[in-house]
Amino acid sequence: MIGSLVLKLCLDNEAVSSVTSLVRRPSGLQHNMLMEVIIDDFRHLDEDASYLKSIDVVFYCLGVYTGAVDRETFRTITVDYPAILASVLRMNNQNLRFCLLSGAGADRSERSRFMFAEDKGAIENILSNMGFTAFHTFRPGYIYPVTPRREPNFSYRLMRSLYPVFRIFCPNASIKSTELANAIVEVGLNGSEKEILENRDILKFIGH
Repeated sequence: MIGSLVLKLCLDNEAVSSVTSLVRRPSGLQHNMLMEVIIDDFRHLDEDASYLKSIDVVFYCLGVYTGAVDRETFRTITVDYPAILASVLRMNNQNLRFCLLSGAGADRSERSRFMFAEDKGAIENILSNMGFTAFHTFRPGYIYPVTPRREPNFSYRLMRSLYPVFRIFCPNASIKSTELANAIVEVGLNGSEKEILENRDILKFIGH
């Protein structure tokens, strides 16, 4: 939902010279600036691959919904995948800004009873301590998909229908997918004083 928007924004940005996109399956997108690499297993990356060199900014948007997979798989996707990628990139690039799509409620104490909060906090801690030139983590609340999609469960279908009211009465607790993508790219290319950007901080980047 967000990664594809971030990708398109980067391809349309004059400040970007090239984009390497690591994906699980082909996107079908063609662009003279784009190198798309199919990754079968994000736990086993080729440390010497040329496409992992000369990288300035990373936008990590891969994720999975709570309840969609078992506990071990959720941890693998949420923590192991980005940690391994970050480690390989850190070895191959001197100056790197890493932007992570996290989520509201991420718990850096890693003591939360909620799997999502615990694991998001864990990967934030790992990446924050990697020694990148800059690390930014984005913690949006409810993300409203501007492009209609098949919602993963009843709660998301309900939130989509209630979004217009929710946005009025809880303006800092939700964000449109397009707004989030724009803010992530803006911070990735130009930086931010904050490492942790909560929903209200993200909204400021798009004029709210």
